[in-house]
Amino acid sequence: MAAHSDVLLEVRGLKTYFYTEAGVVRAVDGIDLKVRRGEALGIVGESGCGKSVTSLSIMRLIQDPPGRIVEGEIIFDGMNIRSLSDEEMRHIRGNRVSMIFQQPTTCLNPVFKVGDQIIEALEIHQGLRGEEARRRAVELLSLVGLPDPERRINQYPHELSGGQAQRVMIAMALACNPELLIADEPTTALDVTIQAQILDLMRELREKINTAIILITHDMGVVAEMVDTVAVMYAGQVVEYADVRSIFAEPKHPYTQGLLASIPVLGEIVDELATIPGTVPSLINPPTGCRFADRCAQRFARCDEPPPMFTLNGGRQVRCWLYAPDAQPA
Repeated sequence: MAAHSDVLLEVRGLKTYFYTEAGVVRAVDGIDLKVRRGEALGIVGESGCGKSVTSLSIMRLIQDPPGRIVEGEIIFDGMNIRSLSDEEMRHIRGNRVSMIFQQPTTCLNPVFKVGDQIIEALEIHQGLRGEEARRRAVELLSLVGLPDPERRINQYPHELSGGQAQRVMIAMALACNPELLIADEPTTALDVTIQAQILDLMRELREKINTAIILITHDMGVVAEMVDTVAVMYAGQVVEYADVRSIFAEPKHPYTQGLLASIPVLGEIVDELATIPGTVPSLINPPTGCRFADRCAQRFARCDEPPPMFTLNGGRQVRCWLYAPDAQPA
């Protein structure tokens, strides 16, 4: 068991709700996560399950209104982030904790050159000035595979393609050698060659400066290659939490089993891919029992009650009544 000081980030009972005219959206509804120094945690699940809201909550970037963190603790290196002032949080955000956002073109300021936006982070957090800051910005753009960085540094965001803007965002996130890097679908807009470069770059960060990574993705291939631990989210909750080998070798939760069964296997010919029937429930009025029950082939009577997290051998956790010590499925 790792010493407590090895734990860089611990999320306990996090609930983030959005207050809308239609009702209260329970986007994240009581999740627990733990990331150790130098560890990579993958968060996977369907669109709308709460992955991105979890990452924005950790960064304290939930816009209020309509969103609000209503409950839980976010402990970063022994500090409860929720209790920090905006000024204190600014010293952490972008410096000790960085994020690669899913939509880079909406996160870059359209009226400033991309080089100036990288240089600003270097000036604020690293104390670099003038030519030294500019040289480091060019080096970062080169590092993320952006061709002709000397020219790109003087361009505006609208002059870049989606993939190029994504690489600028990644360069900004890496500028301060963060202790924790949160990557929300970091390779979505990139071709496979650049994807591989970016993943190699993230791996290198872990090896060189022991950066911990939270990787949010739909790509189970990237998960298998990049992470140590996996949190599977469904309808605002973590439904399975285990090391990556266990998840792929023996998925426990019916939802995890469905996710993995839907991945095509190279060389295997099938008439049709496996799918999970039904749709994700509304997070305004989620089911009172197991949130996956309506889509689950293994449903039984007890699924009408909300299942807790059960801890199995080896420390893996599953939110499913099938794994209750006294489970008796019909």
